[in-house]
Formats: sequence, structure tokens, C-alpha cells
Amino acid sequence: MTLHVTDGEIDVRPPVAKPHPGFYQEVGEERFRKLVFDHYEAIKTSDIAFLFPIFDDDDFAEAQKHAADFLIEISGGPDYFTQTRGEHQMVGRHAPFRIDEKARKVWLELYIPLLSALEAQGVTPEYIESFWHYLNLFSMWVVNTKS
Repeated sequence: MTLHVTDGEIDVRPPVAKPHPGFYQEVGEERFRKLVFDHYEAIKTSDIAFLFPIFDDDDFAEAQKHAADFLIEISGGPDYFTQTRGEHQMVGRHAPFRIDEKARKVWLELYIPLLSALEAQGVTPEYIESFWHYLNLFSMWVVNTKS
């Protein structure tokens, strides 16, 4: 299984397909939340930590929850995000943050070891790749600052 970060460009929004629902079914909600939690923990010590509320435990936990709710919903799970936050509107939600292509790549690269570990835990590689493909392409949509 190869998880490759595709080069993106500001204001380029490629078509995006949602992940295969088998990803959510095989991972399950608890492990899915752990995946997002672990990703956020890695962010705390990364070059993009400044984009997240790392010094406010409550705000950070809320950001983790919103991210997990969104990704669970997009992957075919319950619509937690829509119930609590409304329409997705992720481009608008990320607009206040200066996100460049370098930050996008760091964000993605932090997912690679976590997703690779899922394969070792028995999650179907094609399902992992489907989730990765979603993250890789959709993350291009929120880049709003030139590097």
C-alpha cells in the first residue's frame, strides 16, 4: 500500500469522492476516533501546531471531536457533524486560518503512519487508500495562502 501526497495548488479544487464506506465499517467508530485523536496529538509537536488551539485543552479537544465527527460522517458513519455543526462548508470554516501547501502536506504526512498501522491491524488496504485519496484531494480545497 502506498500513500502518496499529491502536489496541490492554491484555488485548485479537484473533484473528490467520499471514502469507501467499508473503511468506516472495518475501522469502527472507536478506532476511527482514536485515529483522529492520534493525528491531533502528532499535530501538537509538528510545524503546523500554530494552526491549532494547542494551548487550550478544551478548544483542542473540541477541534478533535469536530474533525472526528466530520470524517466519520464523510466515511459513511452517523451524521454527528451535521447534527451538531450544520452543513459542512469546510472551505469557509478553514478560511480564517492561513493554510498553505506546505501546511497541507505536513497535515497529510502525519496521517501516513497512522493509516499504515491500520493495515497491520487488518483493515483492507483498498479501503485505507480510499480514505487517503479523500484526504489527499479534499485537503487541497482548504489551501488558501500561497507558500
